[in-house]
Amino acid sequence: MTRASLFAPASLGKLALKNHLVMAPMTRSRAVEANTPNALMAEHYRQRATAGLIITEGTSPSPNGTGYPRIPGLWSAGQVAGWKLVTDAVHAGGGRIVVQLMHTGRVGHPLNLPAGGELLAPSALAAPGEMYTDAGGMKPHPVPRAMTDAEVKAAIEEYVVASKNAIAAGFDGVELHGANGYLMEQFISPDTNRRTDAWGGSIEKRLGFVLEVARRVAAAIGGERVGIRLSPYGVNAGMVAYPELDETYLKLVPALVATGIQYVHLVDHSAMGAPPVPAALKLALRKAWPRTFILSGGFDRASAEAALSEGRADLVAFGRPFLSNPDLVTRLQRALPLNPPDPATFYTPGPKGYTDYPVAG
Repeated sequence: MTRASLFAPASLGKLALKNHLVMAPMTRSRAVEANTPNALMAEHYRQRATAGLIITEGTSPSPNGTGYPRIPGLWSAGQVAGWKLVTDAVHAGGGRIVVQLMHTGRVGHPLNLPAGGELLAPSALAAPGEMYTDAGGMKPHPVPRAMTDAEVKAAIEEYVVASKNAIAAGFDGVELHGANGYLMEQFISPDTNRRTDAWGGSIEKRLGFVLEVARRVAAAIGGERVGIRLSPYGVNAGMVAYPELDETYLKLVPALVATGIQYVHLVDHSAMGAPPVPAALKLALRKAWPRTFILSGGFDRASAEAALSEGRADLVAFGRPFLSNPDLVTRLQRALPLNPPDPATFYTPGPKGYTDYPVAG
């Protein structure tokens, strides 16, 4: 169903939304104690509760997936309690919020992992470049250990447990992070998945991990509470295009239909310098998906309205504009100027550049 206005009420399955604007997931690195959300994070999300839907920053389902400094987790009771502060604050403001489950896989460093965490990936292939650590500054990405079959199955179970924890923490649902070069996409890509067992080789086998996580999570908490983010042609964390890329996603999205999950969140990172996702692929994936389809990547009000009115998306996500404009919905609706984001404070602990952006008078 096409929609003409960003600001009209919307729905996400059974979930009623105030508008068609989604706050995209953005890593902010403020979970300074034991990868646990806190009151500062609750205030940050509360300020942005006018969004139709908030998708949180990437949140690890496992100590093994906590590759960046100070990113939150969702495997412990303390983390559930911390996230409850956030969900309560957003719901009190009339908002809806889902947590993005992000296992970073090979993208990380042992200095960033909590006790007991280990850098694991589909194959023993290091990500290019370096990773920042609080303990030692910039460090080269180390070679991860290739997961055993048992560890692949254990990682799937970690997503299930984290999803149940998300519901206990008051979230309206979960988004599986199948984008940006993290663990799920590492399984999808033949460049990062060199396995010869049941989890690698053909396109169908490389999709197996993502599909099994989606099936298991949907069975655990209800498919109407589950979405997935995908980023074909993304280049984050060393991802590269490969000859069967379009074919891979044209097989993945129809296969996800049968899992019963509610939404596909497709991000085009060309505004950040990545190759664009071809328009024909976007439309084909949109056509293949019978439920909610979210587009993300470089939108402003005019382009978002066009995507909705032309039926290319059901909801539209905004990232950095929400980062620096807690009242983005109001500013877009009233055609007010936007605060520019401050990149120097994207990942620094504390309130600066996090909860102190001004709202329009």
